Amino acid sequence: MRLPRSLHTAPPLLCSTLLLLCSLPNASASAYNARPKLVVVIVIDQFRGDYLERYRDQFGDGGFRVFLDRGAYFTECNYDYANTRTAPGHATLFTGSYVSGHGIVANEWWDPQKRKRVTSVEDDNTRLVGTGAGKNGPGASPRNLLSDTLGDELKLATAGKARVFAISLKDRAAVLPAGFSGDAAYWIDPKSGDWITSTYYRPDLPEWVRNFNGSHRAQKFWNREWKDSDGNTLGSTAPRNGKDGTPAGFYEVIGSTPFADDYQLEFAKELVLYEKLGAGSATDLLVIGLSANDILGHQVGPDSPQMRSMAVELDRQLADFFGFLGHQVGMANVWMALSADHGVAPLPEFAKTLRLPAANLDARALRGRINSLLSKKYAKKADYLVDLDYPLAWLSEDAFAGTAAGKKESDAEADAGEAMKQAGLAGYFTKSQLARGETPATEVGRRYSHSYSPKGGWYVIGIPSPFQVGITKGTDHETPFSYDTHVPLAFYGLAFQPGTYRTHAEPVDLAVTLASLLGINAPAEATGRVLTEALQPPHRSTAPSAIQSATAPAGATP
Repeated sequence: MRLPRSLHTAPPLLCSTLLLLCSLPNASASAYNARPKLVVVIVIDQFRGDYLERYRDQFGDGGFRVFLDRGAYFTECNYDYANTRTAPGHATLFTGSYVSGHGIVANEWWDPQKRKRVTSVEDDNTRLVGTGAGKNGPGASPRNLLSDTLGDELKLATAGKARVFAISLKDRAAVLPAGFSGDAAYWIDPKSGDWITSTYYRPDLPEWVRNFNGSHRAQKFWNREWKDSDGNTLGSTAPRNGKDGTPAGFYEVIGSTPFADDYQLEFAKELVLYEKLGAGSATDLLVIGLSANDILGHQVGPDSPQMRSMAVELDRQLADFFGFLGHQVGMANVWMALSADHGVAPLPEFAKTLRLPAANLDARALRGRINSLLSKKYAKKADYLVDLDYPLAWLSEDAFAGTAAGKKESDAEADAGEAMKQAGLAGYFTKSQLARGETPATEVGRRYSHSYSPKGGWYVIGIPSPFQVGITKGTDHETPFSYDTHVPLAFYGLAFQPGTYRTHAEPVDLAVTLASLLGINAPAEATGRVLTEALQPPHRSTAPSAIQSATAPAGATP
């Protein structure tokens, strides 16, 4: 820093104080001059909010404890919406808005024009890019988002100088965080484990990704045993057949073990190195969506020894990655945030041992019962529900139009909702009701109001009973209950005041807080708040009066 000429004769202590004030994080944080150099957001798929406390005493010093002991940790962070799925969760975190703002209502939805289910990031105008991937159908893009993201605002503010990347095993967990203007989103080919992308971002893979795939990094994770810290074998990555009888791929076999996180973080390190993140003239953003927790959690539930071991292993893996960031970029130059896209229900068979009213439901049989009730009502047999992603039902416009009454959308949805109640759901909200804002002025009503999207044709969001999931084996998520909505939210970096905060927080606050600190606009549809309680206290410089006192003639009044 160059001091004003008048300060060259000022007392040494005053000069030292001024230099310290100018170096304080709140005084200098700005995306425009790369302070910090890099923001890393880690989103752990299906990582419930209670896990950090449940396993806290088993964590080492350099992983999760970076957030717990040296970061700003919010214990009471809940999604304020009902459709707690992966795609809506990732979209929420980075747009700072709920489904009613960003439009991503589910991982997949019924497309009435195509007459089939489509994914949240599917884009027929693009193609996959990677080893043999271009032959496997359409690529992916963020075109379904109705709001921009934190990364988009970072790009806008810095005239494109900021670099924005997102990676995950899943396409939706990479594409939606990367936003419209991300430099790239990378995910894996489910069979081979090779990293791929879409022509939305680039026509071919960069050389470093081709070299990563070409070195067969995925192969070393096959034929390995997963053991916990006591030496107990919890799983194996030996080749096996999948549900369809064909050889299971990387995603299915290795994806549900800690080895998948090792693989993702290896790729993340290479991305930081070869894309030179943290070395530019503006702040860069890297989003890492760790998927293994979700793939395993659906199978074994949140209370299993496998999930405990997964969390403890991830703690070690994160410590190694943070060490890499410290060596490569310097932790004084890095801000980090930690959260999750949703939680998960207890495994029903375990919950029932504690006398909770839990159940595994057969969604296919439930859909058949609802169609039977509607067929009886209309005296015409048809598939009125073309799909049921419990508790979200997608309706056939053609089937309802073909009834004697020629049902309109609002009437058809109401009839379907009543049939869903007769079939056992606790209640429902129709798309038409949500579009008109017809929800009760209660916390539950607000959560369903936040779950509205204009996408997906006609639909009804059923209200399930607690501890009931719509699959016959394992467990699931997509409810407004705390086990699905409660997720971690934590920050680390010079701008944050370390501590445990039990104030109200929501995932929509993440993008808004980071945007404010970086000096950029929040995403267009953002509704979150700046978590001011977790920020370093403002430093009001007394430099002007001190300068005057130090330089004024004797006897002068400042």
